[in-house]
Parts: sequence; C-alpha cells; structure tokens
Amino acid sequence: MLTYIKESIEELRNNVTLPTRAESSNLMVVVAVFSILFALATWGVDSAFSKLVRLYFDNILN
Repeated sequence: MLTYIKESIEELRNNVTLPTRAESSNLMVVVAVFSILFALATWGVDSAFSKLVRLYFDNILN
C-alpha cells in the first residue's frame, strides 16, 4: 500500500501538468456553454413529453 502511494505521488510530480490560467478559462467557458445547451435540451424534451402526456390523458378523459 505504501509503495502504491509513493508511486502515485511520484507520478503526480513528474507526469501531471496543470493547464495555464488562459487554458483553464477557455475550458471553463466550454463547460458552461455545453452545460447550458444540455439543460435547454433537457428542458425541451421534458416540455414535449409533458405536452404529449397531457394531450393523451385529455383525449382519454373526454
């Protein structure tokens, strides 16, 4: 277990590089845009299914 932890720390020190501030900002914008698009798509599908279910039950009850 200790060997695994030591090797993990060594790998983090030698092989992992953090993005620059500019890269981080660009990635943050990309994530925000896709999150908003996904939320809008989910809302649209939910609204469409809601209308279909309402139409179905209105026709059954009448």
